[in-house]
Amino acid sequence: MPKAKKITLAVLINAALISSTYASEQSEAKGFIEDANGSVLFRTGFLNRDKKDGLTNDTSSTAQTAIFDLQSGFTKGLVGFGVGVVGDASFKLGANNNTGNQMIPVDDRGFAYDHWARGGANVKARISNTTVTYGTQVSTLPVMASNQARLVPEYYTGVFVESNEIPNLNVVAGKFTKNQMSNQISTDKDVTGQGLDRAVVWGAKYKFNDQLNSSYYGLDVQDKLERHYANVNFTRSLKDKSTLTLDAMGYHTKWDKDALTDSHTTDDLANRKNSIWAVSVGYGKDVHNVMLSYQDNTGNTGYDYGYNADGLQSIYVPNSYLGDFNGNDEKSVGLQYNYNFKNHGLPGLNWTTAFVYGWDIDIAKITDRSKIIDQAEEHELFNQVKYTVQTGALKDASLRVRYSYLRSSDTYNNVSGQYVSNVIGSTNEWRLFLDIPVKLF
Repeated sequence: MPKAKKITLAVLINAALISSTYASEQSEAKGFIEDANGSVLFRTGFLNRDKKDGLTNDTSSTAQTAIFDLQSGFTKGLVGFGVGVVGDASFKLGANNNTGNQMIPVDDRGFAYDHWARGGANVKARISNTTVTYGTQVSTLPVMASNQARLVPEYYTGVFVESNEIPNLNVVAGKFTKNQMSNQISTDKDVTGQGLDRAVVWGAKYKFNDQLNSSYYGLDVQDKLERHYANVNFTRSLKDKSTLTLDAMGYHTKWDKDALTDSHTTDDLANRKNSIWAVSVGYGKDVHNVMLSYQDNTGNTGYDYGYNADGLQSIYVPNSYLGDFNGNDEKSVGLQYNYNFKNHGLPGLNWTTAFVYGWDIDIAKITDRSKIIDQAEEHELFNQVKYTVQTGALKDASLRVRYSYLRSSDTYNNVSGQYVSNVIGSTNEWRLFLDIPVKLF
């Protein structure tokens, strides 16, 4: 990490540690056993991709898992100590002969495992409002977000510091040395099958008031990439009991020459860059919510995330559904609508639909990536229905049914096999997930 970043991070953490402007979390610790909590999420997942590009095979996976999260409380005293365990145990349902969509791990022959288990333990210490955790963890940072959109989460192993010493300011920093993908049994593999040497993260988010929030995060993956993320969000309540939300965000990424990207339109691998930004406006009233968004890519590659141990959910942009509309130089506009059925006597039932259109995607020849041969387009129609149980023994259990219709230009689909192609390609996709959470203690 450059010296300036280290100094900035040290100043932030030092300021947090010496501040005592409000009561500390550690001073209210009840004990190692007394504050312990544990839960298991039983999930049945089905994901089917019907490929329409004429080039790639259809995929279909069905499996059952139990995702567990067991955390002790902190011991009393100036410094509190605790432990935790996170992981999952799963088995496939049916043959799953056409897996390959990051749902189920496969062996060296390409066959789906019948059953598998993953995860690990962590230890933690807390002083005042600052917690240090070492071991296996799930990351939710925008620059290194663990994939949780499949059957089981993506895990990272390392040290992570989170400080809330200053009111309304959350400061984080961490260093991770292992990455376990959602569909991998190995505890140290990224999407390319390589191990993670070192990933350093840092950042902060600040709440100015109940209406205005901002955040910044950075990531440096050794010999792979450096990434920055910033966001500003403003929410205002209007007189007619409606809500207006304005959001602006952006990523900037620079890849090292040894990193993997698939959409670059340059042969200079040491000079690959991308900036993706988006603005959105949302309006909500009663059971209705609508959002209009615009998203834009610049640089000589698309926003290629998840290839370099940087998290397969690190795409905090508004136009992200099945497709992410993150192609090289791509612009996109999206319209999303959400309806809550509570006024029909069905609280917990929600329907979300969206349409996104992307254009101006730079398409290059594989043999000469500096030569742009087409400006491609893509579009997606997305629909999701989700029901969450509101009361009773199954409270918070949910069923989610999702369908996406994604289509793109022949050149972006790489029908001829000659061009830099779309990762997903024209696809019809179904996802069905049944989640049943159980609190153990």
